[in-house]
Amino acid sequence: MSVDALPPFVTVTWLRERLDADPAGLVLVDARWSLDGSEGLHTYLQGHLPGAVFVDLDHELSDPASPEAGRHPLPEPERFARDLGALGIGHDVPVVAYDQGPGVAPARLVWLLRAIGQPAAVLDGGLAAWDGPVTSRVPSRSAVQRDPVPWPNDRLVDGEAVAALTGDPAALLLDARDPARYAGDHEPVDPVAGHIPGARNAPLAGNLVGGRLRETDDLRERYDRLGTFDAEQVVAYCGSGVAACHDLLVLETLGVRGRLYAGSWSAWSQVPGAEVERGHDAVGPA
Repeated sequence: MSVDALPPFVTVTWLRERLDADPAGLVLVDARWSLDGSEGLHTYLQGHLPGAVFVDLDHELSDPASPEAGRHPLPEPERFARDLGALGIGHDVPVVAYDQGPGVAPARLVWLLRAIGQPAAVLDGGLAAWDGPVTSRVPSRSAVQRDPVPWPNDRLVDGEAVAALTGDPAALLLDARDPARYAGDHEPVDPVAGHIPGARNAPLAGNLVGGRLRETDDLRERYDRLGTFDAEQVVAYCGSGVAACHDLLVLETLGVRGRLYAGSWSAWSQVPGAEVERGHDAVGPA
């Protein structure tokens, strides 16, 4: 299956039908994670989708934090390949990832896999939408060999490139954090409050309604208001390069290939003298 044959988001109905037809034809990944630690391995062990393996944002999906690279740098390709191979996730199998609902960490995994050519999708609505059985049984999958694949340069930008884009009228920076953090009214994690100059606010929560992905027409209208379809370049960022992946996957469903600033605000806010803006977006966070 090619990347294009699997959309970035799939429904519970799609997943149930696929599992009924070919249960070994995909890998389920539980990627539950939360900043406060309330979701993670312990909730996976309490109950998960049958056959799902667990992937942790802070380990399999990120390298150690640093001021230069941010709180969740992309994992080195060699380690990413080794860790996924150890879980039995080969190059040639589609992946469906889920969490407790919003799809934050699953979007990171799915974006990483799709960026290197592997079909992967977020389960829309996650566990909250799942109406089938759950289990506490941890599956045993045989390890497989995965060759490392470099992260493609055309899917990423660094801080220097972002700084250059802030003055480019043909570029659009999207900030996927909540409006209070974007505006600089509230910053619970990083040392400086605010946003990258010129960025528009596109909070992940605005992609959802009732915990599910909005209708395509609604999403298209949302991103049109932000100027997405007029931009020659679209770059998404958030606090640490995780929630921004959700925006990028939504953009992919709308036919737009954006790029990720992986260091995001957690790296930008550590750069001495980096420019910062505060205040709410004129078009609003919807």
